[in-house]
Amino acid sequence: MAISATEKPLGKVFTSDYQFTIPSFQRAYTWQAENIEQLVNDLQDACADPNTPYFLGSLILVKDGPTQYQVIDGQQRLISLSIIVSVLRELEDDPDLIDSLNDLILEPGDKLRGIKAEPRLTLRERDTDFFRMYVQEGDLEGLFDLRDNDIASHAQRNIAINTRRVFDALAAMETKDRRRFASYLVNGVTLVIVTTDDLAGAHRIFDVMNMRGVPLTASDVFKAKTIAEISPAARNAYATRWDDIMDPLGDDAHTLEEFFADLHLIVSHKAVCTQLLEEFRKDVLKPYVKQQNVISFIDDLLAPYANAWLILSRPTDANLPDDIVALLVALADYQTTDWKPVAMWALVNSIRNLGSANAQVFSTPGFHAPDNGAADKHDEKLQLHDIDRLHDVLSALERVTGVDSLNRQSPLARRTRAASAIRDLNKGHTLQQIRGFLITDEDRRSALAHLRGELQTSPAMKKLLLIRANEQKAGHRIIRPRSLKALPILPEQVGTKSDFAAWPESVRDHWTNRIGNLALSQANENQVAPLATFAQRRDRMLLSASSKRFPLTAELADIAECTPQTLQYRQDETVRLIADHWNIRYDADNTDLSTLNEETLAVNTSVSSPTSKRVSIAQVLKAGLLIPGETLVWERPRKGERWVATVTAGGKLRMDDGKEYATPTAAARAVGGSSAGLTVWKRTSNGQKLSDIWKAYRLRKH
Repeated sequence: MAISATEKPLGKVFTSDYQFTIPSFQRAYTWQAENIEQLVNDLQDACADPNTPYFLGSLILVKDGPTQYQVIDGQQRLISLSIIVSVLRELEDDPDLIDSLNDLILEPGDKLRGIKAEPRLTLRERDTDFFRMYVQEGDLEGLFDLRDNDIASHAQRNIAINTRRVFDALAAMETKDRRRFASYLVNGVTLVIVTTDDLAGAHRIFDVMNMRGVPLTASDVFKAKTIAEISPAARNAYATRWDDIMDPLGDDAHTLEEFFADLHLIVSHKAVCTQLLEEFRKDVLKPYVKQQNVISFIDDLLAPYANAWLILSRPTDANLPDDIVALLVALADYQTTDWKPVAMWALVNSIRNLGSANAQVFSTPGFHAPDNGAADKHDEKLQLHDIDRLHDVLSALERVTGVDSLNRQSPLARRTRAASAIRDLNKGHTLQQIRGFLITDEDRRSALAHLRGELQTSPAMKKLLLIRANEQKAGHRIIRPRSLKALPILPEQVGTKSDFAAWPESVRDHWTNRIGNLALSQANENQVAPLATFAQRRDRMLLSASSKRFPLTAELADIAECTPQTLQYRQDETVRLIADHWNIRYDADNTDLSTLNEETLAVNTSVSSPTSKRVSIAQVLKAGLLIPGETLVWERPRKGERWVATVTAGGKLRMDDGKEYATPTAAARAVGGSSAGLTVWKRTSNGQKLSDIWKAYRLRKH
């Protein structure tokens, strides 16, 4: 078995030298939005120092031919990198750079070398056509226009969601910064390419590289540096003290890095920390070393903040008032964690003895720090002070976290907000004076526009929004059952026997991804999905008594027939409840923003960069890129079909039979069963694809 290993920049990996294939036995693409967002955020930070390479791990490959390789380890990164390159290509307007980016993911071919023109990466059979069409060949407009029921697998859904998130993150960058990012991606991101000609050998390499040896964690490194500065007489005692403090946090390297990165932000007020080991030593440890007081670092900084971190990980076990626990539970709902430094600061500054080894932090046995054999172990109650201030800070923090999540603020923006809030909190400012807690009228309008429109967000965020609305209506925190989900009232697939079949296609399309169409339930989504009628779906959602704890779900029991007006009422009520919960309902002029429609809310919101939000026919009409009355055609010569649609002044496509559809995809699905509506419809006048028109609208200068 021949093995070779070499480190190469991405620009030397995505070349004709490598034709990657994901074997059928490999798992699907599983990266979530937070994974790819973290990668983009890390690369944005890293490219600030273009001379420092960013190591992205190893690829383990089995050689199948002169340039053909099976990917045994590394497919998640290869797919994610391809998504990033595809988005960079979409946002670029320099033809030479577009060609360069295109060559990274599509092999142009070389007849002399016998290389075919094809994608550099081929996914598993089920997902390869989807990935090729939408990502590699660049039909991002078609991808952004897809509904959930147009997507056939979880991997495809992850590809669609992650492409949206990358687009929103990179589109927010200035052109020069994005080009610098692209250059760093190609030249500064490196991978170790490990190749072998034997599949069994490749798996052995994978096992060795991933399961042998345990690397040092950030805690190990900082412990060594700190304990070395303590007098020999006290070293053993404080080495044990360090372990007592840190062991409850576990030994996961990523978790420990997050903890120390948050502690670095709390102390330094710096939002970005690209080299944790060096920057933590310089910004946090060095002042204690200089003052010859590293014991104070352990007792007065590390210990209380480690316990605060533990409280955030298990809020319902903490010995804290119910209203504080409720707020911590609410913060834990978020998939982002940029709120943690502020919450940790608030806990440490509201609990005088949080760093004590004997503080009874948790009410559940087994969740307290070791006490080094103290006789009065665990008998020290938490010394709370200024609980009203703690409550107000956590409430303000949950509010800005919710609004920023809805507005899809970048990780950098969220951590900058956290650093600003802690800086002002340290100064003793009132909540109104704390810039990190400021919600502008534009923030309000943008958040409510997202709530009013199609929810282009994760299932977890949809569930969170419904929890907020239900708890606002109930007036208290509701105990959540396990496997709680946000389920659609309107089925994704509507058959002829469904009572929803009488609804116009355009109406069903309108409600598919809106919050008024969702209800919290403990029901199994696979059991609800095939149910055709409203009564069947309603009764299944209400089968569990736990689901009825949520008032907006319980209301379904009183509805005999679901109509579009039913969903509109639920939409209005849910939006109003969330707006009240986050205190974003009224602007400075006392206008009730919750009553305004999506278009009105968006009018006065200054959008500085394009987003992946679905574009409507009405928006394109208003921009003058389509003209009412003009015709579109879909030619299907193999089937002998030719479909014609007319653009109406109301922003719909009208077919020859008089039926109207709200989206090109809905019209294509109705007549031909295809979901790629923006790709198939073309202008009769000049053959221009709608996807090109949609792209021109999305990338227009704001």
